[in-house]
Amino acid sequence: MARCTFAGVPAILLFLFQLASDDFTFVDPRPVTITGYSGDAMEPFLTPDGRDLLFNNSNADPARTDLQWAERIDDVTFAYRGTLSGANSTALDAVASIDSDGAMYFISTRDPALATVYRATFENGVVRDVVPLPALTAPGHLIFDAGVSEDGSTLYLSDGVFNGGAVPASADLAIAVRTAGGGLQRIDDGEFADINTAALEYAACISSDRLELFFTRIVGGVPQIFRSTRSDSSSPWRPPRRLAAISGFVEAPAIAPGGNALYYHANRGGRFVIERVTRRLRRRAAAH
Repeated sequence: MARCTFAGVPAILLFLFQLASDDFTFVDPRPVTITGYSGDAMEPFLTPDGRDLLFNNSNADPARTDLQWAERIDDVTFAYRGTLSGANSTALDAVASIDSDGAMYFISTRDPALATVYRATFENGVVRDVVPLPALTAPGHLIFDAGVSEDGSTLYLSDGVFNGGAVPASADLAIAVRTAGGGLQRIDDGEFADINTAALEYAACISSDRLELFFTRIVGGVPQIFRSTRSDSSSPWRPPRRLAAISGFVEAPAIAPGGNALYYHANRGGRFVIERVTRRLRRRAAAH
């Protein structure tokens, strides 16, 4: 029987190389239960106080995609409280994130010609003062995911080019920073030089100290979750590594308050569910 190789390298060596390059910082994946809710659960986000879980139902046609919320019972159990009042439209509304001042950002296709990123105010399950942010979108591109840093200074964008399909033809991470006037302005400072590739990179979140970045990358047609670190908040991100404990079709990482757990959604048996992994060792800011 012919031995399986790639470019002359035995498959076992490729496996060992992949194993050596993986990131084992997080372990012990566990399912998250949302009591009172039986639908798909995607794009999780934990509010900075840890009390609320925001998510959305399926984003696939013909579902109407709405933002949902639940309140914490324990680390892996939340009580469903319904759709997020004031946030949803008749179009797709998804991918919520909130900074420590209650400023909420989310994606909506209610008027894609104007904008897909919206800002609002979140308090006790109610969303107010929803406004579009059209200046963030580059010509010919579509922002399909956004996540704010806890201090509200930076918005991490998933910037894609779509050619008619559900999956973008290209997707990279980009950032917008808060200006002196309180607005957001896109910048390109080379921060993602070792992150963005010819593959699709999207759905990023950042730790509260801004020294860890988590995101999704599609590898071999399967989305996987990666982690990168840096020594200080003004440095570029180091080459990322895949989180080894998170397997299968997985997307949309969300770091929990305190940084010792990571939530994400997974496709398990054709249904999207939220899962959680925990940090293996005591956190060290710049460690891989």
